Amino acid sequence: MDHLWAPWRMEYIVHSLKNDPDEGCVFCTSLQDDRDETRFILHRGHNAFIIMNLFPYNNGHLMIVPNRHIDEFTKLSDDELLEINKLINLSVRALRHAIHPDGFNIGMNLGRVAGAGVADHLHYHIVPRWNGDTNFMPVLGETKVVSQSLEAGYKHLKVSFEAVLSEEE
Repeated sequence: MDHLWAPWRMEYIVHSLKNDPDEGCVFCTSLQDDRDETRFILHRGHNAFIIMNLFPYNNGHLMIVPNRHIDEFTKLSDDELLEINKLINLSVRALRHAIHPDGFNIGMNLGRVAGAGVADHLHYHIVPRWNGDTNFMPVLGETKVVSQSLEAGYKHLKVSFEAVLSEEE
Protein backbone atom coordinates (compact mmCIF):
# COMPACT_ATOMS: atom_id res chain seq x y z
CA MET A 1 0.00 0.00 0.00
CA ASP A 2 1.23 3.50 -0.85
CA HIS A 3 0.98 6.22 1.77
CA LEU A 4 -0.02 9.80 1.23
CA TRP A 5 1.84 12.00 3.68
CA ALA A 6 0.26 15.33 4.58
CA PRO A 7 2.02 16.48 7.77
CA TRP A 8 0.92 20.11 7.32
CA ARG A 9 -2.65 18.97 8.06
CA MET A 10 -1.73 18.23 11.71
CA GLU A 11 -2.32 21.89 12.64
CA TYR A 12 -5.83 21.57 11.22
CA ILE A 13 -6.50 18.28 13.00
CA VAL A 14 -5.31 19.61 16.36
CA HIS A 15 -7.36 22.78 15.83
CA SER A 16 -10.46 20.71 14.96
CA LEU A 17 -10.10 18.54 18.05
CA LYS A 18 -9.84 21.63 20.26
CA ASN A 19 -13.09 23.11 18.95
CA ASP A 20 -15.31 23.73 21.95
CA PRO A 21 -18.98 23.07 21.17
CA ASP A 22 -19.86 25.84 23.63
CA GLU A 23 -18.09 28.35 21.35
CA GLY A 24 -20.61 27.64 18.60
CA CYS A 25 -20.23 26.79 14.95
CA VAL A 26 -17.32 28.52 13.22
CA PHE A 27 -19.43 29.10 10.09
CA CYS A 28 -22.46 30.46 11.96
CA THR A 29 -20.22 32.70 14.08
CA SER A 30 -18.50 34.04 10.95
CA LEU A 31 -21.82 34.64 9.21
CA GLN A 32 -23.24 36.55 12.20
CA ASP A 33 -20.16 38.78 12.34
CA ASP A 34 -20.17 41.82 10.03
CA ARG A 35 -16.37 41.88 9.66
CA ASP A 36 -16.12 40.04 6.34
CA GLU A 37 -12.45 40.85 5.78
CA THR A 38 -11.48 39.57 9.24
CA ARG A 39 -13.57 36.42 8.75
CA PHE A 40 -12.43 36.02 5.10
CA ILE A 41 -15.99 36.03 3.76
CA LEU A 42 -15.78 36.88 0.06
CA HIS A 43 -19.49 36.92 -0.78
CA ARG A 44 -22.80 36.66 1.05
CA GLY A 45 -25.83 35.29 -0.75
CA HIS A 46 -29.42 34.87 0.36
CA ASN A 47 -29.03 31.16 1.25
CA ALA A 48 -25.26 30.58 1.29
CA PHE A 49 -21.90 32.34 1.46
CA ILE A 50 -18.31 31.99 0.23
CA ILE A 51 -15.47 31.93 2.75
CA MET A 52 -11.75 31.23 2.50
CA ASN A 53 -10.42 28.12 4.22
CA LEU A 54 -8.19 29.00 7.21
CA PHE A 55 -6.22 25.78 6.65
CA PRO A 56 -5.91 25.72 2.85
CA TYR A 57 -4.53 22.92 0.72
CA ASN A 58 -3.60 25.52 -1.90
CA ASN A 59 -3.83 29.26 -2.50
CA GLY A 60 -7.44 30.25 -3.11
CA HIS A 61 -8.99 27.27 -1.25
CA LEU A 62 -12.60 28.37 -0.74
CA MET A 63 -15.69 26.94 0.90
CA ILE A 64 -19.34 27.40 -0.03
CA VAL A 65 -21.48 27.21 3.10
CA PRO A 66 -25.26 27.26 3.50
CA ASN A 67 -26.41 30.05 5.82
CA ARG A 68 -28.63 27.58 7.62
CA HIS A 69 -26.85 25.40 10.17
CA ILE A 70 -27.40 21.96 8.63
CA ASP A 71 -25.43 18.73 8.67
CA GLU A 72 -27.34 16.62 6.15
CA PHE A 73 -27.02 17.14 2.40
CA THR A 74 -30.46 15.62 1.71
CA LYS A 75 -32.11 18.26 3.92
CA LEU A 76 -30.99 21.19 1.75
CA SER A 77 -33.89 23.01 0.12
CA ASP A 78 -34.10 23.46 -3.63
CA ASP A 79 -33.31 27.16 -3.17
CA GLU A 80 -30.21 26.32 -1.12
CA LEU A 81 -29.04 23.72 -3.65
CA LEU A 82 -29.49 26.15 -6.53
CA GLU A 83 -27.70 29.02 -4.82
CA ILE A 84 -24.83 26.80 -3.62
CA ASN A 85 -24.26 25.63 -7.19
CA LYS A 86 -24.42 29.20 -8.48
CA LEU A 87 -21.83 30.21 -5.87
CA ILE A 88 -19.58 27.32 -6.91
CA ASN A 89 -19.84 28.62 -10.48
CA LEU A 90 -19.09 32.18 -9.34
CA SER A 91 -16.11 30.96 -7.31
CA VAL A 92 -14.61 29.03 -10.22
CA ARG A 93 -14.95 32.08 -12.48
CA ALA A 94 -13.47 34.43 -9.86
CA LEU A 95 -10.57 32.07 -9.12
CA ARG A 96 -9.82 31.71 -12.84
CA HIS A 97 -9.88 35.51 -13.14
CA ALA A 98 -7.64 36.04 -10.10
CA ILE A 99 -5.10 33.23 -9.97
CA HIS A 100 -5.44 31.24 -13.22
CA PRO A 101 -5.46 27.65 -11.92
CA ASP A 102 -5.14 24.72 -14.33
CA GLY A 103 -8.00 22.84 -12.65
CA PHE A 104 -10.08 22.43 -9.50
CA ASN A 105 -11.06 19.88 -6.89
CA ILE A 106 -14.67 20.53 -5.87
CA GLY A 107 -16.50 18.48 -3.28
CA MET A 108 -17.57 17.92 0.30
CA ASN A 109 -16.88 15.58 3.17
CA LEU A 110 -20.16 14.50 4.80
CA GLY A 111 -19.62 13.38 8.39
CA ARG A 112 -16.55 13.22 10.58
CA VAL A 113 -15.56 9.73 9.35
CA ALA A 114 -15.54 11.12 5.80
CA GLY A 115 -13.03 13.79 6.83
CA ALA A 116 -15.31 16.70 7.68
CA GLY A 117 -13.51 18.99 10.11
CA VAL A 118 -16.78 20.81 10.77
CA ALA A 119 -19.20 17.90 10.58
CA ASP A 120 -22.30 19.63 11.90
CA HIS A 121 -22.43 22.38 9.21
CA LEU A 122 -21.95 21.00 5.72
CA HIS A 123 -19.88 22.90 3.19
CA TYR A 124 -18.31 22.47 -0.24
CA HIS A 125 -14.58 22.85 -0.85
CA ILE A 126 -13.17 24.44 -3.99
CA VAL A 127 -9.42 23.84 -4.25
CA PRO A 128 -7.58 25.43 -7.18
CA ARG A 129 -4.92 23.18 -8.70
CA TRP A 130 -1.92 23.84 -10.94
CA ASN A 131 0.25 21.49 -12.93
CA GLY A 132 3.12 20.63 -10.61
CA ASP A 133 1.53 22.14 -7.48
CA THR A 134 2.76 19.20 -5.41
CA ASN A 135 6.51 19.09 -5.04
CA PHE A 136 9.18 17.70 -2.74
CA MET A 137 8.53 20.11 0.15
CA PRO A 138 5.65 18.20 1.80
CA VAL A 139 7.55 14.91 1.59
CA LEU A 140 11.09 15.93 2.50
CA GLY A 141 10.54 19.12 4.46
CA GLU A 142 7.22 18.22 6.11
CA THR A 143 6.09 21.63 4.93
CA LYS A 144 3.26 22.62 2.61
CA VAL A 145 4.07 25.80 0.73
CA VAL A 146 1.12 28.16 0.38
CA SER A 147 2.69 31.13 -1.31
CA GLN A 148 0.30 33.88 -0.24
CA SER A 149 -1.04 34.96 3.14
CA LEU A 150 -4.78 34.68 3.77
CA GLU A 151 -5.00 38.46 4.13
CA ALA A 152 -3.30 39.15 0.79
CA GLY A 153 -5.29 36.36 -0.87
CA TYR A 154 -8.55 37.79 0.47
CA LYS A 155 -7.83 41.25 -0.94
CA HIS A 156 -6.85 39.82 -4.32
CA LEU A 157 -9.85 37.49 -4.53
CA LYS A 158 -12.31 40.12 -3.30
CA VAL A 159 -11.42 42.32 -6.28
CA SER A 160 -11.93 39.37 -8.65
CA PHE A 161 -15.29 38.46 -7.13
CA GLU A 162 -16.43 42.07 -7.53
CA ALA A 163 -15.21 42.12 -11.14
CA VAL A 164 -16.97 38.87 -12.04
CA LEU A 165 -20.19 39.97 -10.29
CA SER A 166 -20.14 43.33 -12.11
CA GLU A 167 -19.92 41.46 -15.45
CA GLU A 168 -23.23 39.75 -14.57
CA GLU A 169 -25.08 43.05 -14.13
